[in-house]
Amino acid sequence: MADETPAPAANATQGAPGYSLLSQYIRDLSFENPGAPASVMSGVQPQFNVGINVGVKKQTDDIYAVEITLSAKAERDSALLFNVEMVYGGVFRLRNVPEQLLPQLLMIECPRLIFPFARHALAQTVQIGGFPPLLMEPVDFQQLYVQNLKNLQAQQAAGAAN
Repeated sequence: MADETPAPAANATQGAPGYSLLSQYIRDLSFENPGAPASVMSGVQPQFNVGINVGVKKQTDDIYAVEITLSAKAERDSALLFNVEMVYGGVFRLRNVPEQLLPQLLMIECPRLIFPFARHALAQTVQIGGFPPLLMEPVDFQQLYVQNLKNLQAQQAAGAAN
């Protein structure tokens, strides 16, 4: 069952731009709990470090795999409690989307659609590992996209200066 979602500028005509989510998957999942069972027995709140990244891989002319890489590490008194990494993806079909809108659609809207499912899978994995579920805050994928563009432009400017 595909989730038919019109693109932001879609209208009711036959050739209107649009995209649909064809499927979702976990490509990679790793959970380490090196101090178990002692690590799950303390009631002291750990410190968390969470990271997120988005990648896109073109599959065919109109099919794209959009993957969110989530990583989380918990430490207590400089001791690693757990380390979890997951690559969660969605396969999207794009129709009649103008070339200039592709990056924003693939790097902002598509990850926004699959993020709640990735967040849920990550929370369940941490909970099954013996810890309270890790509840990630919602992610502003537009801000992440703009930040990554600025970083890329700064790297290109630094490379041109050398």
